[in-house]
Amino acid sequence: MEKIWIVGASGQLGRAFKLHMDPLDAEILITDEEVDVTDLKEIDSFGNMSRPDVIINCAAITDVDVCDKNPDLAYKVNAIGARNLAIVAESIGAKLVQISTDDVFSGLNKLPYTEYDETHPRTVYGQSKLAGEEYVKNFCSKHFIVRSNWVYGKGESNFLYKVLKAAKNEKTFRVSPYQMGSPTSSFELAKFIIQLIDTDEFGLYHATCSGSCSRYEFAKEIVDFLGLDLSLEKIELDEDEILDANVSDRPWYAVLDNFVMRITDLYQMPEWKVALHEYLEKLQ
Repeated sequence: MEKIWIVGASGQLGRAFKLHMDPLDAEILITDEEVDVTDLKEIDSFGNMSRPDVIINCAAITDVDVCDKNPDLAYKVNAIGARNLAIVAESIGAKLVQISTDDVFSGLNKLPYTEYDETHPRTVYGQSKLAGEEYVKNFCSKHFIVRSNWVYGKGESNFLYKVLKAAKNEKTFRVSPYQMGSPTSSFELAKFIIQLIDTDEFGLYHATCSGSCSRYEFAKEIVDFLGLDLSLEKIELDEDEILDANVSDRPWYAVLDNFVMRITDLYQMPEWKVALHEYLEKLQ
C-alpha cells in the first residue's frame, strides 16, 4: 500500500486531503508541529523511519503581516522547510508536492499568469515561497510545484471565513472591487493533487478554479448565496493608489492561468461559482 505523508495537516488544505483520501487506497501519515519542518535532522529521521512514497508539503507561514514583521520565520518555514523536505524526498526516492502561491508574481499584470511568466514577488511571503520553489527544483528530482490562489476551506485563515465572521459581528464589511483572483476550494485543489501524484507528470502547475472575480464579487456571492445580513461596502481608490505597493499586502491581479494543466489535458478545474456553491451547501 502506498504511503502518503501530509506535512502541515492541520491547515485547510491538509484537512481537505484527509477528507478526500481513502485509507483503503493509501496509508496516510499526518504531521503538524510535532515534526518541525525547519529541523533537517527531525525531518530526515521521520522520513527514513516512515519511508513515504509521496510527501505533500502544506506547512507554511501564509499570513502576510506575520511574514513582513518576521522575515526570518517566513524564510525558515517557507524556504528552509521546503528545502529539508526536498532533501529527504530525494534521499528516499519519494515524490514531493510543494504548495505555492500567486504571490510569487507582482500582481501588476492585466492578463492571467502562466507557469512560464517571470516571477516578481513584492512581499516577504511571496519571496519566501519562491525561495522554497527553487529549493524543491534543485534538490528533488520527482517534484510537483502547485501554485494556487484565494484558497478557502475549513479554517480561519481565508477570505470566506472573514466574510462569515463579519456577518456575525458586524453590519458592514469593507472590501476591494479592484483585487482580482480566482476563488479556489481547498477540496477541489486536493482532488487535483490526488490525481496528480498518481502520475509522473513532474513540474510546475497552476491550479485554481476557472474564471475570475474581484474580492467584492467573491464576497457578494457568499452573502447572496447564504442570505447573510451583511452590507458590503466597496473600498474606493484612485489609479495611483491601486498601483501603489503599499496600499495592499497582496497582488492586485492574482489570476493564474492553468496553462500546463490545459495543454497536457491532465485535469480540468470546476468554475469558481460552482465550486463555491457546493462548498457553501456542505457548510450549511
